[in-house]
Amino acid sequence: MDEIADAIRGFAAPVDGVALETGNLTPWLKAGLRAEGFRVVVMEARQVKTTLSSLRNKTDRNDARGIAQILRTGWYREVHVRSLESQRLKTLLAARKALLRRRIDLENEVRGLLKVYGFKLPAQIYHARFEDMARQAVMADPALDEALGPLLDARGHLYRAFLEIDKRVRSSAHDDPVCQLLMPAPGVGFVAALTFKAAVDDPKRFRRSKTVAAHFGLTPRRYQSGEKDNPGHISKAGDVEVRSALFMAANTIMNGRGQPSSLRNFGARLARRKGRKRAMVAVARKLAVVLHAMWTDGTMFCNVEKEALA
Repeated sequence: MDEIADAIRGFAAPVDGVALETGNLTPWLKAGLRAEGFRVVVMEARQVKTTLSSLRNKTDRNDARGIAQILRTGWYREVHVRSLESQRLKTLLAARKALLRRRIDLENEVRGLLKVYGFKLPAQIYHARFEDMARQAVMADPALDEALGPLLDARGHLYRAFLEIDKRVRSSAHDDPVCQLLMPAPGVGFVAALTFKAAVDDPKRFRRSKTVAAHFGLTPRRYQSGEKDNPGHISKAGDVEVRSALFMAANTIMNGRGQPSSLRNFGARLARRKGRKRAMVAVARKLAVVLHAMWTDGTMFCNVEKEALA
């Protein structure tokens, strides 16, 4: 970072601001350059790409000049960069999900290999009992033990690591006042609450709660030109992890788990008219609006239809 700051200060003319595109290094670069005293503006990569596509030759130097020109003209939309706390929460959730996926992949691999020898493990099996049942099947054949033993050992290490990081995620959610406020909402657990908090970061950056659903890609796309007006599927923009967490919460609500709520009644009415898939999208969109409103107002979820769906 010192070398980057020295290179910026080395220009003959004073630097008014530094413009960056969104990317994996953006949080680190923005924090470091701000600490060096520079004004940092982060632009949306898709908008910058559209603007720079008019250049005849695409080079790093031309891209840098084009981004500087965009900053001079002011024709850009500044992007919010997550705080360090939100980035750490997102990293913790990503590590938990990675361990869960790798463990499930190994379990499915063991299931498939055992079927060849006539051993079929139950489809619904608690994760803690998986290794015991698989070991019993493997020990019946020395060749299977030699081949699948290392897989089960690796799966056991992943399972124990997952339990450890799952405890950390659960503890972080229960100790966080924002998550404590969001978790009483229908279908929202500690993972969904942490995911929503880490993605939103600052609720004040949304002027209205309704824009949160559009920010996470839960509103329909629309192409309108002349006589054409084609509404499409949801845009799927924004953080895919938040959208997935909201869909899982909506599925829990629609399946009738937990206490009856106004969101479930809303989804049931819509499912009878539009179908279950559209109803789940609508419930997820409504839940995003409700969670942001709860966070902004500091109020708990009220199971009254007029208040919850306002």
